[in-house]
Amino acid sequence: MITRVVFNQKGGVGKSSIACNLAAVSASQGKRTLVIDLDPQANSTLYLLGQTDVKDTVADFFEQTVAFNLFNKKFEDYIHATQFPGLFVMPASAELDYLERKLESRHKIYKLRDALKKLEGAFDQIYIDTAPALNFYTRSALIAAHKVLIPFDCDDFSRQALYNILGEIQDLKEDHNPGLEIEGIVVNQFQPRASLPQQLVEALTEEGLPVLPVKLNSSVKMKESHQAHQPLIYFAPRHALTEQFRELYAHLQGERAGAGVHA
Repeated sequence: MITRVVFNQKGGVGKSSIACNLAAVSASQGKRTLVIDLDPQANSTLYLLGQTDVKDTVADFFEQTVAFNLFNKKFEDYIHATQFPGLFVMPASAELDYLERKLESRHKIYKLRDALKKLEGAFDQIYIDTAPALNFYTRSALIAAHKVLIPFDCDDFSRQALYNILGEIQDLKEDHNPGLEIEGIVVNQFQPRASLPQQLVEALTEEGLPVLPVKLNSSVKMKESHQAHQPLIYFAPRHALTEQFRELYAHLQGERAGAGVHA
C-alpha cells in the first residue's frame, strides 16, 4: 500500500484536482484506491461524492481520538464508496477547523499514521488531499505518508514559496518520518505557448529540483469535471488533459503510459 500526500501551502494550485484525478486513474486500472480529504473546504469530498453534507467524516475520526467513550467505530467506518468502481473517499468537514487546537493540545499527531497502518492490505493506493497550510492535519498526513507530491502552478510567487515548502518537508522528515520521499513537483495549469511558464520550469529544473517530466495543461475541461462531480477519466476519457493524468500516473508507478487519443 502506497500513501501519497498532495501538498502546497499556496491555495489554488490544484491539490484536490491532482489527488482525485490520480486516484481515479488508479481505480480505473483495478486498484482499490482511497482519497482522504483533510481540507476543511472539502473540495475532494464534493468532487467525488457530489455533496459535503456527509455523516462519518475524517473529522469524526479525529474527534473519536479525544472523546474515548462517545464513539465505537473503526477507521474504515469513516470510508465511503463513490459511484466509481474501486474508488473510495474519507470525506472532510468544516469541523476539522474546530478540532485542530484540541488535537494539538492532546498530541494526537500520530493517530492518522497508526490508523493507516491498520488499513494495510485493504487498499493498494491512498491519496491525501491537504489544506493550503502546514497545519496539524497536513503534518499528520506527512508523518503517515510514503511520498509527497507538490503542485506548482507556474507563478513566480509559487516559486518563492516552493523553497520554504521543501525546507519544511525536509525538517518534518528528519524529525518524524525519515522514510518520506519528495516524489516530485507537479507542474499544473501549464500553458505551453506562454514564455513565463517555460522559463520558470526550466529554472527549477536547472536548480536540480525534482520537477516531474509530465506537465498538466490548463483546461476548462477540469472545471467542467468539477461541476459534474466526475474525475476526468470518467468525464472526458479521450481528452488531452486526461491523457496527461494517465501519463503522470504511469510515471509515478514506474510504468510507460499507453498511447492515448487526444480530443
